[in-house]
Amino acid sequence: MKFLIVLALIGAASAAINPLSEAQAGLVQAAWGKVKTSEVDILAAVFAAYPDIQAKFPAFVGQDLAAVRGSAAFALHATRIVSFISEVVALAGNQAALPAVKTLVNELGQNHKNRGITEAQFNEFRTALTSYVSANAPWGDNVAAAWNQALDNVYFIIFSNLNGNPVA
Repeated sequence: MKFLIVLALIGAASAAINPLSEAQAGLVQAAWGKVKTSEVDILAAVFAAYPDIQAKFPAFVGQDLAAVRGSAAFALHATRIVSFISEVVALAGNQAALPAVKTLVNELGQNHKNRGITEAQFNEFRTALTSYVSANAPWGDNVAAAWNQALDNVYFIIFSNLNGNPVA
């Protein structure tokens, strides 16, 4: 019986991921391509919109955003975040890459669970990131729909990890 329950949960988890079509992936990749070299600006926009997120970064806790924004440590961390997103975006639309995406995002979710990051903070990050991309890249209803579907997929995996149920 336990085996059947596990299979049902795996099926439910897989059903919650709605992979992007090649066309949708192309829209997401084109939008991301316009901003992915603005690492510092992206992270600064997230921190400016949600100071509680900045407070979760030990290197930046309690520091003035304008002061840390120009630091090498800030640029390095911004590059790490944007590089991760770039890696996942590059794999979008390729069904054969779905296991790799799950592995990458499961690891991210688990690492952030261990740091005490909440769903609410991930949602704040999503809001700030989407706001930045939509203001700095070509954006229409079609791009917004593809972008949100992509983030829904990623966030399903992240939240599954935060809740102790990595996606297989």
